Order: sequence, then structure tokens, then C-alpha cells
Amino acid sequence: MQQYYDMVVVGAGPAGSVAARFAAENGLSALILERDREPGIPVRCAEGVSHNGIAPFIDIDKRWIASAIEVAKLHSPDGNCATMYNNGKGYVLERRLFDTALSELACKHGAELLLKANATGLTKENGKISGVEFTHLGEKKQVNCKIVIAADGVESRVARWAGIKTDVSLSDIDTCVQYTLTNIDVEEEACHFYFGTKIAPGGYIWIFPKSKHKANVGIGITGTYAEAKRPKAYLDEFVEQYFPKAKISYQVYGGVPTANTLKEICTDNFMVVGDAARQVNPITGGGIVQGMIAGKIAALVAVDAIKQNDLSANYLRRYHEEWNKKIGNAQKTMYSMKGKFLSMNDNSFNRLVEICNKIPRDKFSLKELFFQAVKGDPVLMTKVVKAFVISKMNK
Repeated sequence: MQQYYDMVVVGAGPAGSVAARFAAENGLSALILERDREPGIPVRCAEGVSHNGIAPFIDIDKRWIASAIEVAKLHSPDGNCATMYNNGKGYVLERRLFDTALSELACKHGAELLLKANATGLTKENGKISGVEFTHLGEKKQVNCKIVIAADGVESRVARWAGIKTDVSLSDIDTCVQYTLTNIDVEEEACHFYFGTKIAPGGYIWIFPKSKHKANVGIGITGTYAEAKRPKAYLDEFVEQYFPKAKISYQVYGGVPTANTLKEICTDNFMVVGDAARQVNPITGGGIVQGMIAGKIAALVAVDAIKQNDLSANYLRRYHEEWNKKIGNAQKTMYSMKGKFLSMNDNSFNRLVEICNKIPRDKFSLKELFFQAVKGDPVLMTKVVKAFVISKMNK
């Protein structure tokens, strides 16, 4: 490890590795500090992504794909089911292998990766961030740099050290529990989503298959609903009903931000990306692709900033502007829609699935589902149309 780099990235998840990769690819010296023994652990993710979302960043490799998804099935409280087509191919990943592949790609382009390196603070020079303090194999160390990228996940201590407010309200964070179940029978090419106030109030239960006999089965409910009954209790009831012979091979607990992107995602010599910046789809809680998009934008802005010798918050704000153009504004629309979904009762979910079943297969898409969900709200309908136009332009 050198004593000085152009960029230091804290966190070797998708957002951090992509940021380091594009920085190195464009001539910057970049170091990734990862606190665990390898990227991608522990896995705290349902592991679902779209083909179109990850293809721009890495060549698809069967080694880190558990299953290919063709359709999504929506289950209403009354037991009906609607199948969504025309949303493109998706994958259920092996995140441990996927994250490692992204970090290896960053290293291939010239970045360096230091494992078991736990960031403990930021250093400053003349009042501006100048490096990162960390521990490595029990030793206290420090590395200096021109710019720091915080990619350390939902808890993000690094962003707080930089003076960025990362708080979110209880209604904007989902409490999640997921089991990887074995000894079950599932459809390999279909993801399932279950809705209802008795099964997952303020959220949903998902089934993401990893093989014919293995799947990630989890629940996420809004924090305000988790007080009365813990999500684990809901999930245990679901598993007992649908998979009574299942065995748990892996389990994970955690919070997922379903908020708008932070109001501030950069300051002098500093940017924050991915879950740490709340760059997550507010409805689904998905953040892998969003994090990679943000990582690339942040890296390219950093490259230009270093060339111009201007690492001020004013210059780095281009990152926030480009993020909004690319996907951030669409995320705001998703956030507006989240409130609509959370206010739906069981009868509303039943009607929505019933309506979806009447939509011709060749016209049934995620867009059509959203349109049906916001019918009667012309302002939100307009936002939805605009969001989908933006998403199509940026694919």
C-alpha cells in the first residue's frame, strides 16, 4: 500500500468497487478499504437484479448467477395471483461471488484492495478532508488522498464523519429478515411477492429462487409497523404455511433505507454513494444497480475535479446533478408512489391483482402495474409517466 492516493474508497460493495474501477480506468490511483476478509460478506441482500441493470458494468458470468428470472408473480391477500411479463430478464445472484468479481475488475484496471481494513476516522488538513484512518490486522494506520468516497452501506459512519446528515425517519427504513431455505420446491424462473396487512403490513414477502430446491425467502416491513409485531414472526408464520419441511441454511437481519437520496451527497474532497447515500428504490428496496450507477458517476466527476484541481463541494455537486438526471428524479417519483402503496388495504391489493389479471399478457409490465396502482391521482400519474420515460432513456 502506498501512503498517498488520488482516491480512497471505503467499502468494496458494488458501489465502491465500481467507483474505484472507473477512477483507475481513467488514470487515478485508487485504494479500496474493505473491513471484512473478502468483498460481499456477510450477504445482506435478496440478491435480485435486472440484466439491463448490471450488463453495462460487468460481463455476465454464470459463476455468480444462481438463477435467471423471466417473470414476477404478485400474490394478493385473497389468494389470487397475477403474473408480470415484459420486464426483461433478471437474475438471482450469488452476491459473495458477484461482489468479488466487481472488486477484481477494479483491481484489473489498476485499483488496489486492502482487506480487513476497518475505517475509524477521517483526517483533515487546513479544515478539509485529506485521508482515512483505519485499523489493519490490529495496527492503526493512515492513508492520505485527494478525495474520499464513502461506500460503507446503510450504517455509513464515514458520511457522518464528513458532516453529512444520514438520518432517516422510521417510516423510511424497512426492517428486514431473510432466510435461505433448502429442502423446498420452487419455480426457478419466477420471483414471487406476497402482499397484505396480515402477512406483511407496510411491505411484502419475497421468494427469490436460487435453484429448484433453494430460495431466498424474506420480509421487509416499514419501521413504523415493526413495533407491534416483529417481521421475523410474520416470516416464520409464512414459512410454516408454505414451506413446512424447509431447512434454513443462512439467515440475515437488517435495515434497508426506502427514503429519498440524501439532500447532501458531497462536500469538499468527499462523496457518498450507494446505500450510504440512500440511493435505493424506495418501493422495492433494491440498491445494487443504483449503487453501481452512482459509483460510476462519482468516479467520473472525481476524475474531472482532480484534472481541474477543484475538489470543492461546489464542483463535486455535479455528481448530485448527474445522479438526478440519470435516475435520482425517477427515484423521487418512486418515493411518492411508496406512500400510495403503504396506504393500500387488503381490498385494494385484491382489486389491483384482479385488474392485473385482466391486462393482456403482451401489455403487462411494471409500468402498467404502477399505472393501475395510481389511477385516480393525475399528479402522481404524470410523475410516473415521466419516471418511466427517464428510465427508458437511460437503459
